[in-house]
Amino acid sequence: MEETIVEIPNGVNVALNKDSFTVSGSNGKVTYKFKDVSLSLDSGRVKISGKEKVQVNTTQALLKSAIKGVTEGYTMKLQMVYAHFPFTLEQKGSVIYIKNFLGEKKPREAKIVGDTKIKVEKEFIILSGPDKHAVGQTAANLKAATRIKDKDPRVFQDGIYDPL
Repeated sequence: MEETIVEIPNGVNVALNKDSFTVSGSNGKVTYKFKDVSLSLDSGRVKISGKEKVQVNTTQALLKSAIKGVTEGYTMKLQMVYAHFPFTLEQKGSVIYIKNFLGEKKPREAKIVGDTKIKVEKEFIILSGPDKHAVGQTAANLKAATRIKDKDPRVFQDGIYDPL
């Protein structure tokens, strides 16, 4: 039987359910599911215990990630690159539309995951939110939406990329 303890800082609330935990703080709240591990909360500490060390350590890493997310938050920066047709981003609900990409009339769509907030500053896109996985998946959705198929990648370099 493996056990580990995670300290909960001030200003962070942890709620335990049967198969999930919710961490809430000043930046929002994050919920993760787990299995084959038992969690118990007592006096500002979460005790994680389970049969296998792998599952205990994974749950511990998820809990620490959630605590960091609700206190500090996660931020990711992307860069819009275009040669001839300047494209723009427009957010409507949980979908972001990429307009005029390669001069296309129909806008491309990318899904915004979770509580991720998007801010555009000139050619940079700044993604922020309390959930590390949601911010990363939103960035991946934006990159995938601007992937160019059936054209020479040495010539057509337009898209959304990680900045250099």
